[in-house]
Amino acid sequence: MREDICTIPISEVFEPKEGCPICRMRDTLENRVTEYITGAAMMEPDIREVTNVQGFCYPHFSMMLKKGSRLSNALILESHLKEIETSVLRLDKRGVPGKKEVEAAKKLTESCFVCEQIQWAMVRMFDTIYRLWGKEEEFRELFSQQPYLCLPHYTALLEGAQKGVGKKNYGAFAQAASDLVKNYLDGLQKDITHFCSMFDYRNIGGDFGNSKDSIERSIQFLTSRIPEGQ
Repeated sequence: MREDICTIPISEVFEPKEGCPICRMRDTLENRVTEYITGAAMMEPDIREVTNVQGFCYPHFSMMLKKGSRLSNALILESHLKEIETSVLRLDKRGVPGKKEVEAAKKLTESCFVCEQIQWAMVRMFDTIYRLWGKEEEFRELFSQQPYLCLPHYTALLEGAQKGVGKKNYGAFAQAASDLVKNYLDGLQKDITHFCSMFDYRNIGGDFGNSKDSIERSIQFLTSRIPEGQ
């Protein structure tokens, strides 16, 4: 996998100040990798060898269908299905799969080439975020100016922060991150409550205001994903 495919300048992620910056990072990576795997990489033997073994999860299969042609997806599936036949369905003399084959099937259902590439890139980008936070006041200000962090990415950032920014800087980093979450959550709760109140007969004909999309925004905050069809 070409490293430049999974390398995004931090400024490209944080400067727009729209939504969760880590979601934007993840979305950019997903778009790049799915376009790459259904395009230029489709016929690269070393890449196909890996995708044959790892396969793809349902969300990324869906993205690949949208990004690439039906032929490119079919070619990827052809060799992947062949790999399953040889690694998962090898039978013993009794005509049943052994323990090794069952373990191979389990591993296959839990792995995804795109997820692995994104995870690889995210770890390195988190390291860059931690390093910039510790060294550059300008980045600390930019971080604090973000609209919010979604709950999954807030959690992921804090999980590695103590080691990433160091014990000395952890408190300030954690406070800045939690402020982004708390401020957004406060507004989200008000919007959801207002949305619910608009179904009270006493508020018929009232103004929904910013609460119209509060359900979708809440789901996105909680899961890091925009509900399908929105």
